[in-house]
Amino acid sequence: MTFPEKWKDLKVVLSHDWLTGMRGGERVLEILCNGFPSADVYTLIHNREAISEDINSHPVTTSWLQSLPGVSKYYRNLLPLFPRAIESMKTPEADLIISTNHCVAKGLIAQPGTKHLCYCFTPMRYAWTFFDEYFGSSPVKSALARPILPAMRKWDKQSASRVDQFVAISEHIEDRISRFYERDSKIVYPPVNTDYWTPGQQEQGDFDLVLSAMVPYKRVDLAIEAYNKLGRKLKVVGIGGELSKLKAMAKDNIEFLEWQSDEDILNLYRSCNMLIFPGEEDFGIVPLEVQACGKPVVAYAKGGALETVVDGVSGIHFEDQSTESLIEAVKKCTSSDWDPAAIRMNAETFSNQNFIDNLAAVIDKLF
Repeated sequence: MTFPEKWKDLKVVLSHDWLTGMRGGERVLEILCNGFPSADVYTLIHNREAISEDINSHPVTTSWLQSLPGVSKYYRNLLPLFPRAIESMKTPEADLIISTNHCVAKGLIAQPGTKHLCYCFTPMRYAWTFFDEYFGSSPVKSALARPILPAMRKWDKQSASRVDQFVAISEHIEDRISRFYERDSKIVYPPVNTDYWTPGQQEQGDFDLVLSAMVPYKRVDLAIEAYNKLGRKLKVVGIGGELSKLKAMAKDNIEFLEWQSDEDILNLYRSCNMLIFPGEEDFGIVPLEVQACGKPVVAYAKGGALETVVDGVSGIHFEDQSTESLIEAVKKCTSSDWDPAAIRMNAETFSNQNFIDNLAAVIDKLF
C-alpha cells in the first residue's frame, strides 16, 4: 500500500467505537493506523489480546468504561452509557479526527480548530434500523431499551453536527446519513485485501459456504432452512449467540465449523462452490473476499450487496428474503457458467489501494 506523502505532516486522532476483535471495521482502522503511524487512537474499551499489532503499536486511550471488571464480556449492555463515556475523553490538539463509526465514535469532542471526518459504517443501528433485531429476542432487554430510544436518536443526530465531513461506506449508508442526520456525504467503499484473498489451485469442493456472525439479523437461519430442503452440503463458519439454535435446526448435510483462521477461510473460499449471503448488510466485506478468490455469491438483493455483487457476473441476487427465493437462486447459481477472472475483477475495484486513494481525495478537500 502507498500512502500520500502529505499524510506524514498531519497530526491525526483516530476514534473507534470499541476494540474487542478484528472485524471489518477494525481492518479499516488498521489501514488508517498504517497510513498515520503517529496517530493516537481513542476508543471506549480495548481488549489488547484480540487486536492486531498494527493497532496496538499506537497509543490507545480508553474511556472510564475500561475500568469496569470484565467489561469486554458485557459492554454491549451498557449502550446508554456510551455517549457520556465518549464525550468524557479529552483529545489533544490535532489537525484532524477520523472517526470510524457505527455507534458513538463520532461523538468524540475535538479541540477548537480540529477538522473531523467521520467514516460512517452506519448511523447507530440500535437506534434507527435494527432495534428489533438487536433487542427483540429478549423481552426484558427490549422493555429496558425502548424508553431510551428517543434520547439515543437525539444524541446521535446532535453529535453528527460535530462532523465536518461524512464519508459513507456505500450508497445504502449515504441514504441513511441523509435521512437520519440530514447531512450530505461522500462515498468511499471499504477496503478488501485482494493481495491476500486470491484464487488458488485447490480442487473444487462439493460444498457451499456461509461465513457470518451467528446473530439474528444476519439471517443464517434462512440458509439453514433452504439447505435442509435442498440437501446440498453447506459449511457454516462463525460464532455468536444464535449458534446453538442454528445447530438444532440443521440436518446432517450442514456442518458447523465455528471459528476459523484467515488461512482456513482462504482455503474454504478457494474450494467452495459459492458463498451464501442471506442478510441485509450495510456493505459486506465477506462477499468481496470470496469474489477475490474467483467464487460467485448468492446474495439477498438489498443493502450493500446491490453494490458489491454484480448479478449475473459475480453472483446471483434473490429478491425475497424467503426460503423459496433463496433455493431458486442457489439452483440458478449452480446451473450457471462462471468466469473466475471476471468475478475477481469486480472485487479488485474495492482494493486497499483504491480505498486509500479515494479517502485521500476527500481529506485533501478539508485542508
